[in-house]
Amino acid sequence: MTVLLANIRRANRPPFHSMSVADARKTYDAAAEILEPPRAALARVEALSIPAGDGTPLGARLYAPSPRAMPALLYLHGGGFTIGGLETHDSLCRQIALKSDCAVIALDYRLAPEHRFPTAVDDSWAAMRWLAAHAGRLGLDATRLAVGGDSAGGTLATVCAIHARDIGLRLRAQLLITPGTTAYADTASHRRYAHGYLLDAETIAWFFDRYIDHAQRRDWRFAPLEADDLDGVAPACIVLAESDPLIDEGIAYADRLRAAGVPVELELYRGVTHDFIKMGRALPEAGQALDAIGAAMRAAFDLDEPNPS
Repeated sequence: MTVLLANIRRANRPPFHSMSVADARKTYDAAAEILEPPRAALARVEALSIPAGDGTPLGARLYAPSPRAMPALLYLHGGGFTIGGLETHDSLCRQIALKSDCAVIALDYRLAPEHRFPTAVDDSWAAMRWLAAHAGRLGLDATRLAVGGDSAGGTLATVCAIHARDIGLRLRAQLLITPGTTAYADTASHRRYAHGYLLDAETIAWFFDRYIDHAQRRDWRFAPLEADDLDGVAPACIVLAESDPLIDEGIAYADRLRAAGVPVELELYRGVTHDFIKMGRALPEAGQALDAIGAAMRAAFDLDEPNPS
């Protein structure tokens, strides 16, 4: 990781917070999969359209390692609610589908600043409800559903799990990869890893300022640690990176879940930074994390045999 960070610094790429939103998106799109494994071949890769709550069609993509009926994971990509999309997380979604032996439905939720809080939340909730209603039509098992995401997508996944509990939708699991859960970037790890660890403090502030007003940030739909109670939400697989500004809030959320009686599998990878899950070509920890995710999801879905791929 030290060598990788040094190489990134030598590349001298302008930070996102110094760019326009359009340029930040182009830069992220171009670089998002450079350190990931090649896109794995799957039995099914299909474009979908999912209606938002206001009727707007949202792009989505189905990944499945087999044509048979299988469980499904709604996946919400990272990118600070501002950048990222289906293409930036294509390789990761393929790997999760392969390792977990399940279908992955990736959602292209609407981004800020064009669509500020709570649009991404509303889009995610609408997609989760749609998947529960239409999984059978897609050839999937509607009785075995889960939600997951990385970074900002991990935040959205946490609030989807709370919403699912509130509407009586049983999810088998929530997969939270380096999620954000606090109202303000004020934990010790935000200070400890503020600079030089890939996700800088200024970039976090830049993302948040584009997504949500400061006065709204204690809303639990942005900061799940602010939720009144977490009783009865889906069991969690939480994947954290040691050298990540978000690690303290990830651990705090795991503690809140455990205190509420929710089963938690916490995987903490030493010496790596935020977004390490998308660096499989360079970091063995990314592959180890994907193996752990696959095992956790197969267990949640009651799948006895791992996918041989």
